[in-house]
Amino acid sequence: MTDDLTSTIAGTDLTKLIYVIRGQHVMVDCDLAALYGVETKVFNQAVKRNIARFPEHFRFQLAQEEYDNLRSQIVTSSWGGRRYPPYVFTEQGVAMLSAVLRSATAIEVSIGIMDAFVRMRQFLHSNAALLEKVSSLEFSLAEYQNSTDARFDQVFGYLGQGSLPNQKIFFKGEMFDAFVLLVDLVKSAAESLMLVDGYVDVSTLNILSKKKEGVAVGLVTLPSARLTTSDVQVFESQYGPLSIVRTADFHDRFLVVDRKAVYHIGASFKDVGKKTFAIVLIDDDEIAQNLLGRIDDLFKKR
Repeated sequence: MTDDLTSTIAGTDLTKLIYVIRGQHVMVDCDLAALYGVETKVFNQAVKRNIARFPEHFRFQLAQEEYDNLRSQIVTSSWGGRRYPPYVFTEQGVAMLSAVLRSATAIEVSIGIMDAFVRMRQFLHSNAALLEKVSSLEFSLAEYQNSTDARFDQVFGYLGQGSLPNQKIFFKGEMFDAFVLLVDLVKSAAESLMLVDGYVDVSTLNILSKKKEGVAVGLVTLPSARLTTSDVQVFESQYGPLSIVRTADFHDRFLVVDRKAVYHIGASFKDVGKKTFAIVLIDDDEIAQNLLGRIDDLFKKR
């Protein structure tokens, strides 16, 4: 089933489910509900039970005029009659919904969603002048049936678990469990993030993009890392400056949050969950500050 789904996504013209509203790329609640295999009412109830996870820049309700305008541009009968305008979800909101799904089917679809957003940003960056005249871009995903009401409650129950752990081990195949924790660590930063990871790529930037607005980001990676100038420019165009040092001085991976919390990470961000690994908070302040000093020296020598 996973192979069939991968083939379907790869062969689909992604022009159906992502719209431009208020200058943001969003997906409509009823489309997302269909993808998760639940009714729109059930979908929105599950979101409301975890509303703290969906601030305004993750999810907002359309004004009636916006909804009417959107429907006038789209020939569809799948949305049906509604008493109230729908809610829409930004990229961050979609990631919050999809990142915690654990089945093989859900993983493939979630990866397809995130890759579509990344490709869209790259295209927009390369064709900015042309796309100023375009009012909306639409991308579609293959439909799948992989969720029930009970399953959806389980998904959002996982979102609501407690505070960040000081240490956690993930076993092979727990890719999105690991993804969720890394996103939570990134989102916990109030001022700065520094990542030491020799093998950063676009998927690494996707995780770092979940940071709060205004949080400074620094990367230490290998000279051979698969991160192009174009990748960096696309990230910076939406999420702000990205400082990078390329060096072979480090073997292990570390994440520094607000220059206080230092995590030792047993796998590269792009590979989390592919093999068993651990994330551990370094609680020895002297060791943590020594490491932070070494990283600071690298950025000063740039």
